[in-house]
Amino acid sequence: MLCVSYQVDERTCIQFAMKLFYFLMSALSLIVCVLAVAFAAHHYSQLTQLICKNTLDSCQCKMPTSDPLSRAFVYQDVSDCTSITSTFKLFLLIQMVLNLLCALVCLLACFMMWKHRYQVFYVGARLCSLTTSEGQQQKV
Repeated sequence: MLCVSYQVDERTCIQFAMKLFYFLMSALSLIVCVLAVAFAAHHYSQLTQLICKNTLDSCQCKMPTSDPLSRAFVYQDVSDCTSITSTFKLFLLIQMVLNLLCALVCLLACFMMWKHRYQVFYVGARLCSLTTSEGQQQKV
């Protein structure tokens, strides 16, 4: 968008196309980030339900028997199961937080593009006194 020379009121097709492309990509990124948060949250909830047991030099984790898709996960050369599960939980929490931050940035980008297109930005303080008119604001 910075490579296109700016014209007032979007008088060039390239400027309009770039703004539309930027808005659509931000909206698509917002959807992808929200789905990534949901995916990581689902795996985190599954991870909290695992029942892990230490065997010789491995860790064997199983889902509860009430789960119809109960599977077993074996981690070789692990001395402590809590190190594996706590590390996975930490990674999933970090992934959820980072994707949530990315989703907020994409939402802010969409909001800014929408507001710039369909509403007016005002800047500056509005001072109301008896001698000045109320309709004076500095428009950007």
